[in-house]
Amino acid sequence: MKVAVLGGTGAFGFALGRRLVEAGTEVVVGSRDAPRAAATAAEMGAVGGAANAAAAANADLVVLSVAAEAALPTAFEVAGALGETPLLCVASELRILGGTALPGPDQLSLAERIQQIVHVPVVAGLHSLAASTLAKGKAEGDALVCGDDETAKALALVAAEPLVTGRVLDAGPLASARALEGMTAVIVNLNRRYEGHAGLGIVGL
Repeated sequence: MKVAVLGGTGAFGFALGRRLVEAGTEVVVGSRDAPRAAATAAEMGAVGGAANAAAAANADLVVLSVAAEAALPTAFEVAGALGETPLLCVASELRILGGTALPGPDQLSLAERIQQIVHVPVVAGLHSLAASTLAKGKAEGDALVCGDDETAKALALVAAEPLVTGRVLDAGPLASARALEGMTAVIVNLNRRYEGHAGLGIVGL
């Protein structure tokens, strides 16, 4: 599988890309800055690096791992280059008030808003994984992925397997991204309160 990691020069994208490379996945690094993408790809061991739209072309799966505030602009930027390639959104829109993380104000999840921009299936997931954890190796626990297109979701589930010590689980339709993105705020607050590196584990399955 060939995976384009847009935002691959950032902390989360780099950590995710490195784990995928270690698992034998073909990774292309995407960035607004093509030379920086190429340099990061060489450091990561990826097959190449390019500007976001070029990186998204000819991939089997595109991972949108940019910061939340850049997610919608990047989706507009690459919409025409995606072809039929599905997109996995890992970003969560958060608000920080008085040192507490809260879900974003929009009724729709970030992933659902991205689905309104691009003409390919959008899936969402991996919101419980932190860059600092992935940078050290596989994240402990499970990861959740949701989406409306079963084929796209299956691709995302397979791509995500090398990222966690536990399972990668199908969490249902894309509307579930509202809960998954909100869970990021819960995890951020837990980590701040208990000075830990919380993950997510699903029991009873």
